[in-house]
Amino acid sequence: MKKPLALIAALAVLALPLSAQAHRAWLAPTATVLSGTDAWVGFDAGMSNGVFIPDHAAMRLDGLVITAPDGSTAQAENMMRSRYRSTFDVHLTQPGTWKIANVMSGVTATYKENGEDKRWRGQAAEFPGAIPAGATDVVATRTSNRIETFVTLGAPTDSVFTNPADGLALIPVTHPNDLVAGESATFKLSIDGVAAANVEVVVARGGTRYRDNPEEMTVVTGSDGAFTVTWPKPGMYWLNATVRTPAQGDTIATSAQYVAVMEVLP
Repeated sequence: MKKPLALIAALAVLALPLSAQAHRAWLAPTATVLSGTDAWVGFDAGMSNGVFIPDHAAMRLDGLVITAPDGSTAQAENMMRSRYRSTFDVHLTQPGTWKIANVMSGVTATYKENGEDKRWRGQAAEFPGAIPAGATDVVATRTSNRIETFVTLGAPTDSVFTNPADGLALIPVTHPNDLVAGESATFKLSIDGVAAANVEVVVARGGTRYRDNPEEMTVVTGSDGAFTVTWPKPGMYWLNATVRTPAQGDTIATSAQYVAVMEVLP
């Protein structure tokens, strides 16, 4: 509990909602659809003003999880963190669809103890006993951030698409590696395992550095959590959704964010 305040403050910044930060987080592959029986894919991960433009900060990858088509967990290779982006490679050794996700969760809290401002960050299970009994002005938020993308070797599969019991998650109706410009795709959002209704999803196409128009659109999920996107042009797209709930009674506030990166082919 007696972590240096500077470290705690830094961890709290990492836990801020993606949309509340001035910059957008993204995890972008060099390719999403590959042929053959063996392939390599590179990934860039960063935080920036325009999506996929490494101009602000590298993303921490402490929560990186790579799921193979058979459900096993693979390891990233050649990992490196530079000033503006983190990079790594994934060796695709199985046919089918792979999920690459950076998942972060926990609780952040501020409070006063003997008139002094203090901060705490840790796992949800630690929170009940983490705040001193005499603390006042306690403000706590349970955070859940999920940033992911998908790549397919050979024919696409659905085994990596699960509905987790915590946080905001995407459940594809249209496979995310089967997207074509001019066509529509449908997905569903869930929050803590149930349909996330009436949630705004921001969709932005990459490559904004050379365009005056950011080419963004917003769609809203239905009662079943479903939303549909019609892709105007080919390219790499960034999808972002946020769900926040205020504290009620003994329940602390929550903030859940989801980001996906998908490639739309011509």
